[in-house]
Amino acid sequence: MKILLDTHIFLWFISGDTRLSTEVRDVIRDPDNEVYLSSVSIWEATVKYQLGKLPLPESPETYLPKQRNLHQIASLSLDEDSVVQLAKLPLLHRDPFDRMLICQALQNGLTIATVDEDVRAYSISVL
Repeated sequence: MKILLDTHIFLWFISGDTRLSTEVRDVIRDPDNEVYLSSVSIWEATVKYQLGKLPLPESPETYLPKQRNLHQIASLSLDEDSVVQLAKLPLLHRDPFDRMLICQALQNGLTIATVDEDVRAYSISVL
């Protein structure tokens, strides 16, 4: 399975947060799965950190890539083909970061790991 982590899922995973279900944690850890973190999530977390809404033990430009690498999660860049998906996407969710993750999932055939019900409203594969 090819999985794209929503930002909160990545943050819960790296911090051992109990809100992350055992099922999702096991899927992320399964070496047979390809797990990705989007550059969009790094962008979102950095913005929230700068606004004082996301405390992190180190600055995001250091901490987030270090944790992604430590947990052997691949980086997914935002490309033009994913961005043009936005024009086809119904406005069911207003969060621009989540909308771009949905576009990336559609473009790359990925399953999104999320607990966000608004993301689940789209016709995409969700874990």
